[in-house]
Amino acid sequence: MDVSFVYGLHAVKKMLQHSAEECDELLYLNSKNQRLQQIVSLATQKKISKKILSRDALTQLCQNEKHQGCVLKVKAGQHKAVSLEQVIQRLSNISVLLVLDGIQDPHNLGACLRTADAAGVEAVIVPKDRAAGLTPVVKKVAAGAAESIDLVTVTNLSRSLKRLKEAGVWLMGTSGEAKASLYEQDFSGPLALVMGAEGEGIRRLTAELCDYLVHLPMMGQVESLNVSVATGICLYEINRRLDR
Repeated sequence: MDVSFVYGLHAVKKMLQHSAEECDELLYLNSKNQRLQQIVSLATQKKISKKILSRDALTQLCQNEKHQGCVLKVKAGQHKAVSLEQVIQRLSNISVLLVLDGIQDPHNLGACLRTADAAGVEAVIVPKDRAAGLTPVVKKVAAGAAESIDLVTVTNLSRSLKRLKEAGVWLMGTSGEAKASLYEQDFSGPLALVMGAEGEGIRRLTAELCDYLVHLPMMGQVESLNVSVATGICLYEINRRLDR
């Protein structure tokens, strides 16, 4: 059976809470750390097998020293799959979706998932190709959001955006070249926020499918923000405007 690893106290706890059926074994450091002991107890409650390993062994398993003494072996490819149609069926007038057009840095993807979860996003939509997958690094950075928010992977992003428009979802893209700022544009829900890749922004075809494009006012010397930071600003402004 193929396996992968989730590591870090918060990410492992969320995985055990929300997706215990995907968990195979908890590997942990023999420590009196209270948070770690709570996770060990939770694994026992969920009837997940456990094994004590050294810190070096845990580091070797997940190829990262930031495991916090806690690594969870999970069944690869068993993450709950959610289709675009399932997301569409449960939309309301104040639903917000997040579309990530080719985010390739796993740290940025993880941060975007964490922000999306905090902002109450219904689902995050990503393309299958030329984008970061749901790796252990992504799950670690997401700090549990990878287990609590629906991630929809689509084969053809353009076709998926067209389907969202057919379902009555407004598409708002972000672009440094947009004339209207986020704070000037009128919008309503259901709404999908479309964010582009690091440095390049959203692709031309993606931009053309958006109902409108907005930019974030830049008052200093830097030309752009990290995609996860920009995503957070946009999502919370959307929440404020839609009175969610």
